Amino acid sequence: MLRQAGILSLIALAPALGAAAFLHPAWKADALLEGEIALAEASAKQPPVLWVDSRPAADYAKKHIPGALPLNEDAWSELLPAVLEKWSPGQSIVVYCGSKSCHASLQVAKRLREVGLSPVYALHGGWEAWERK
Repeated sequence: MLRQAGILSLIALAPALGAAAFLHPAWKADALLEGEIALAEASAKQPPVLWVDSRPAADYAKKHIPGALPLNEDAWSELLPAVLEKWSPGQSIVVYCGSKSCHASLQVAKRLREVGLSPVYALHGGWEAWERK
């Protein structure tokens, strides 16, 4: 009787363990959102991408990706001309913010597309991904 109870418990537990292994967010690969690009793919693009930092000015001043230009919602009108001047048609633009939970890069990327620039991506993982590389 005890043996049968153990077997039934294992049978009942198997689907739960299987679901947890495949569905638990910490256990599966971090999926890209629409419009995002992974750091490895962005770094491999040719010609090299134009990096755009959408973090606050103070964060940009502390440290940023080499060659990145600042462009955020707070100073859009003042900062956009430098991005337009630096960008070449066909060159990919990759916008980053502080982390993967930050959505400023998605907003800035969207606005750049609305201005007519393409292709424009948001860096998956943001500045944190760059720091971990």
